[in-house]
Amino acid sequence: MRRSLLFFAVLFLVSSFVSSCSKEEVQVPDQQQEVDSGDLPMGDAYIRDSTYLTANHLKVYNFVYPSVNPYGEPIMLSGAITMGDDVSRDTPAKGLLLYNHFTVYRADQCPSRGELSTQGMATGMGLITISADYYGFGVTEHHHQAYCLAHYNAQTCIDALVAAKQLLSQIGYSWDDMLFNVGYSQGGQTAMGVVCIAAERYPDLNITYTLAGAGSYDLPETYRCFVDATIAGMPSTVISVMLSYNEYKQVGLSMAEMFLEPVLSHIDEWIFSKRYTRPEIDAMVGSLSIEDYMVPALLDTTSASARSLMAALDSDNLCKGWTPRGNEQIMLFHSTRDITVPVSNTQRMYDFLTSNGVQDVDLQIYDIDGTATNPAHENASLRFGILALQKIKGILGIDSAL
Repeated sequence: MRRSLLFFAVLFLVSSFVSSCSKEEVQVPDQQQEVDSGDLPMGDAYIRDSTYLTANHLKVYNFVYPSVNPYGEPIMLSGAITMGDDVSRDTPAKGLLLYNHFTVYRADQCPSRGELSTQGMATGMGLITISADYYGFGVTEHHHQAYCLAHYNAQTCIDALVAAKQLLSQIGYSWDDMLFNVGYSQGGQTAMGVVCIAAERYPDLNITYTLAGAGSYDLPETYRCFVDATIAGMPSTVISVMLSYNEYKQVGLSMAEMFLEPVLSHIDEWIFSKRYTRPEIDAMVGSLSIEDYMVPALLDTTSASARSLMAALDSDNLCKGWTPRGNEQIMLFHSTRDITVPVSNTQRMYDFLTSNGVQDVDLQIYDIDGTATNPAHENASLRFGILALQKIKGILGIDSAL
């Protein structure tokens, strides 16, 4: 059992998924062929192509669906649907798994471009996974990513879920009435955003179980923790949050009002180019101390610029301002040693949920340390993967003894 769980849980940490594959023909309307730049014309959801990853026994449908951009304007986004050999048109799936992916930076790390490491965990479990690329990846790669915009990213994931269900039905698939909502790090934040948006806008969207690990649910709290400690475990994520909220929440700060050199002169190359991975960007920043790349005014939470940024962050605070459904079933996970996403995020989310009547919240707090090359945030994802798989297999009635 442990060996099997470890095998699948390691997929949470793997950064690439390389397999031999064969193509199936899928009709794509001529007017909806993708182009290298520019937004696709609005239309109905459609399947772009289908791939079978032979070595991993994983079938992949890449699809495009209607949603909105961070400004609320209609746009087409992309994602991927995956399933193992144990699911077919003749064999209904045991349920759906909405997988909300973790932080990525390089263009080819999104689901529709082939980053399917975690989706592979559904192989052998009888689940169909649905994964949105998020705005700024896939068919919207030419835009800056909407990093850690909790409510917005959750909406696009729900839109992906709705569209994928329609497409799967159209091509002959069926599934049992179970939905797992899973994510770690940015994906954990998005998973709880899905719970929030579903409670507010989708009364018929019932989530069987949500498994959320180490998400930034309370971004103002995260900001305060970083200022107090002057340390952040992954500088790229701090920089990306600042860029995203400044742009899409229209804070109005110039780059020079946010960043010091050498970050200031390399934003386009390091972040916006989408040529580098998270570890590569962090190495180029060269310091975990936020004092080395953030302007002094943003380290003073009483300054005008810091207050403006924190107000924008607070507008996306998942630990306030909504009413969760009392019958939600949720596992929250974090490590106390995490200096990338402070554990107080999960503690605040737990307090918010339980104080608002959610009875079934499984709080899993561990003391998992890290190293310079393997931060606690990443090390803890292995434990999260094991716990998530145990929970899902238990609900599905899958024997994990083998």
